[in-house]
Amino acid sequence: MGCLENMNYEILARNCSFKEAREIIRENSTEKYEVPPGFKLLEKPLLGIPPVLVGVKEEKLVYGYTKPCHGTFVVVVEDPEGVDHVRKNGKPVW
Repeated sequence: MGCLENMNYEILARNCSFKEAREIIRENSTEKYEVPPGFKLLEKPLLGIPPVLVGVKEEKLVYGYTKPCHGTFVVVVEDPEGVDHVRKNGKPVW
């Protein structure tokens, strides 16, 4: 794990609301998990209004990343450890 900027990632959306982020994650994931606000990915707590949704697609994470003063982004990140962490600790959403 590490800093997002040091990872292989793609930005799906910028400056979106938490609700918009959830919909984008839903549309771009094959597996979906609910996690509590503060759940850590890349050693950073996720911000959001429950339910916070994290997706997995092709063994990559799809989630909302909120950067202070820059807003919320939906990103796709290659993070095998993070995928395992979400699968073990998140609540599957069907």
